[in-house]
Amino acid sequence: MHGFGDKVSLIWAVADLLRGDFRQSEYGRVILPFLVLRRIDQVLAPTRDAVRRVDAAFPAVATPPDLRERALTGASGLSFYNTSALDLASAVGDDGHVAANLEAYVDGFSPNVRDIMAAFRFKAQIERLAKARLLYKVARRFLSIDLDPYRRDKAGEILRDADGTPEPNVTNHEMGYVFEELIRKFSEQSNETAGEHFTPREVIGLMVELLFAEDREVLQSKTAVRSIYDPACGTGGMLSVAEEHLAQINPAAGLDVFGQELNPESYAICKADMLIKGHDADNIKLGNSFSADGLPDLEAEYLISNPPFGVDWSKVDGPVRKEHALGEEGRFGPGLPRKNDGSLLFLLHMLSKMRPAKAGGSRLAIVFNGSPLFTGAAGSGESEIRRHILENDWLEAIVALPDQMFYNTGISTYVWVLSNRKAPARVGRVQLIDGSEMYQKMRKSLGDKRKELGPDDIAGLVALYGALEPGPRVKIVDNEEFGFHRITVERPLRLDFCASEERIARLEGERGWQNLARSRKKGAAGQKEIEAGVALQDAISQALHGMGDEVYMARPPFVKALKAAFAAQGLKKVPAGALKAVLSALGARNPDAAVCQKKGAPEPDTDLRDYENVPLTESIDAYMKREVLPFVPDAWVDASKTKVGYEIPFTRYFYRYEPPRPVAEIDAELRAAAAKIQGMLAEVLG
Repeated sequence: MHGFGDKVSLIWAVADLLRGDFRQSEYGRVILPFLVLRRIDQVLAPTRDAVRRVDAAFPAVATPPDLRERALTGASGLSFYNTSALDLASAVGDDGHVAANLEAYVDGFSPNVRDIMAAFRFKAQIERLAKARLLYKVARRFLSIDLDPYRRDKAGEILRDADGTPEPNVTNHEMGYVFEELIRKFSEQSNETAGEHFTPREVIGLMVELLFAEDREVLQSKTAVRSIYDPACGTGGMLSVAEEHLAQINPAAGLDVFGQELNPESYAICKADMLIKGHDADNIKLGNSFSADGLPDLEAEYLISNPPFGVDWSKVDGPVRKEHALGEEGRFGPGLPRKNDGSLLFLLHMLSKMRPAKAGGSRLAIVFNGSPLFTGAAGSGESEIRRHILENDWLEAIVALPDQMFYNTGISTYVWVLSNRKAPARVGRVQLIDGSEMYQKMRKSLGDKRKELGPDDIAGLVALYGALEPGPRVKIVDNEEFGFHRITVERPLRLDFCASEERIARLEGERGWQNLARSRKKGAAGQKEIEAGVALQDAISQALHGMGDEVYMARPPFVKALKAAFAAQGLKKVPAGALKAVLSALGARNPDAAVCQKKGAPEPDTDLRDYENVPLTESIDAYMKREVLPFVPDAWVDASKTKVGYEIPFTRYFYRYEPPRPVAEIDAELRAAAAKIQGMLAEVLG
C-alpha cells in the first residue's frame, strides 16, 4: 500500500473536527461509515454509468426484483451498486444541501450497503453533524483521502504495468488493514467499548494457528477453499485474522467467512469490513445467535469465537428451552447452563454448525473463562454439556492463557479446541497445555491488559500442541478420567424416644402440631375446626405427660406405648401429621439405639447423608470398600440417586507442591520487622 500510515493518520485526523461536539467513544460512529462510503464510492466509479443505464432499462416498478438485482450487480461486477444520479463528490458539492444529497445518495445503494448504513445509524449522524455545522467539513475531508483500488493519472485513467496489469493503490486486503487499525484506535481511546468487541490479535492468532495446525498440507492446495464461522463476530477481527493466516499459508486459497453479531454497530463494522475486502457481506447476520439463528443451514469447516464471559440468556429463555426440548433435533438438546452464564450455549450452537465427519468434518476454537471447566454438579446442564462433548470424543485440547490478557478483564482464560475429525493419535484423549507463564509484559497497559503473547510464545504453544507429548506444560488425559459417578452415601437413622417434659415442649415447633389449631375454612365452620384441633392438642399432651420418662431404644415399642397412652385418653385416631410431629419431637439421635426401619429397610439419616465422587474408571463397590466402609461399616449407596458427571479440573493436573518455609525462618523475619518498627518509634518519640 502507498502510504498506509499516512492514510490512517489522515482518516484519524477527522477526530480533530469532532472534538467538543462528540465524545471520544462516538468518533467511530462518524468516521467508520464515512470511510465505508468513500471506499465504496471509488470502487464503483468505473461502472457507475453502466449501472445507471441498467437501472433505466430495468425499472423497479416493471422488473422482478431478482432479475433487476442480477442485472445491476452484473453491471457493477460486484455484490453491491448505486443507482443514484449522484456520487459522493457531487453530493458534497453544495454546502447548503449536503444532508439531503447524502441521504439521497445512500438511498441509491444496493440493499446490503443500505443495511450497513442503517446499522451505523448514518442518517442520524448526518443530522447531528449538520446541527453542529460539521457535515460539510467532515465530508470534504473524506473526499481528500484517496482509497481508490487502483492508481490513476490526472485524467482519471488507471495506470498499468508493461503487461497491462492495473497498478494497485489500496487493495481490498490493505483496506481491511486500514479499517482494523482504526477500530483498534477507537477501542484504545474508549474504555467503555474496549474489550466488548475487540479480542487481542495475538490471541486470535494463536487460535487460528491451532485451528489450521493439522491441516497445513491440505490448505496448500491450489484449489483450497474453506469456510469459517463466528457466532459472536463483533467487528470481525477473528474472521480477518483467519483470512490473513490462511493467505500466509497459501495466497491462492479461498476463505468464505460467515458471522452473526447482536450489537448493530459492531455488525455494521464487520459487514462493511467484509464488503470492503470483497467477501459476500450478506454472510454476516444481525441478531441473537441463540434465538434467531441467521445461518440455520450453515456447515463450516472452521469455527472460532470469543463469546462474552458470563452472558445472561434470560431474555431468550423461551426459544432456547424450546430447542432444548427437541433433544438431538435442537442445538441445545444436551443441556442448559445456568441463566447468568450462557458461554456453553455458544459452544453448543457452534457444534451444530460442524460439517459431518464423513463430509470432511470441522475444527473449532473458542475462548472461555474458567467457569465452563467445572461449574455445575453431576446432572446439571453444564455437566451434561461436558459429558456430551467428551463422550462424543470432540475435545482435542485446552490451552490455559496467562491472566491479564484481555482489555476488560484480568481473569485467567482458556482456549478450547474441538474437532469431529480427530487425528488417530488424539482419539479418546484430551491434551491440556499450561501456557499461563508464556507471555511478555506490555510496555503500556491497555485497560486490564498487561500481558501479551509474543511470536515465540505462540510458536511455542503451537509446537507443544503439535508434539502431543506429556511434559511439565502438557498433560495427556483419557476422556473417561474427567467423568465420575456422584453417589449418595446413606447411614441408618438411629433414634431413642422419651416423653420427657423437655421433648414434649419441642412439639410447639413442629408444623404438623401447629396445623392442628389452624383451618382454611372461614366463619363458624373454621372456628369450630380450630376449637376441635385445640381440644385434640390438649388430649395428646395429657397422654404424653402420662407416659413417664422411660427411654425407648427402638421405635416400634415406643409407638406401641404411645398408642396405648392415646387410647387411655379416648383417642381412637390421631391424624398422620400430628403423629409424625410427636415422633419427631420425642425422638433424639442416639448411636446406641436400634435402626429405624421403613417398609422393611433401614431408614436413612438425612443428617448423616454424604456425597462422594467416584471416578468412572473405578468400581463404586471397590471405592466403598476402600474409602467408606472401613470408617462407617453401616453405610450404603442409594443407587437410585447416582448421577454421572463430568468436570475438567485443569489446575489439578499442573499442581506442584511447595513446602512451607521453616518456622525458624518466618520467626526470624518477624523479629527483624519488630526490631525495625521499634527503632522507627524510638526515632519519632525521641
